[in-house]
Amino acid sequence: MHYDSHAMALVDQRLRQFLLALLAFGLAGLGVELVLLEHYEDVWQLTPLVLITANLAVLLWQAVKPGWPAVQSLRVLMVAMLAAGAVGIFLHYRANMEFQLEMSPGLSGLELFLKTIRAKVPPPLAPGAMAQLGLLGLLYTYRHPLLTRSNDFGAGQ
Repeated sequence: MHYDSHAMALVDQRLRQFLLALLAFGLAGLGVELVLLEHYEDVWQLTPLVLITANLAVLLWQAVKPGWPAVQSLRVLMVAMLAAGAVGIFLHYRANMEFQLEMSPGLSGLELFLKTIRAKVPPPLAPGAMAQLGLLGLLYTYRHPLLTRSNDFGAGQ
């Protein structure tokens, strides 16, 4: 079966639109959840909300005025989302481990790990959602047509 380049470009465009909508929906949902959970007690807790807000602003920018700067900004923010997810998992895990050690000072090794990773509050792997959204955003920008050499720094538009 042979597909012409126009048909493939249309499929690519539709997939990108779908990824962009999915990303926006995921960011908005996670943002609402974090606000409802009052996840803004300190700078570390505020970081995901700031990143989500910045990403939603860039997505709006990309929707209104698509171009190299918006796609490149989104890429940078998505890498920040990956980093925030990793840091968040570490912080959640550490808080759970400290709590477990307060409750049972003699815990160690595998038993400590299992109690820590299974804790409900804060959910140790929940920040992984930030990383997942970061990967989704990077997938949206992968080989994005606005990032081709002829579009570097807005040229060719």
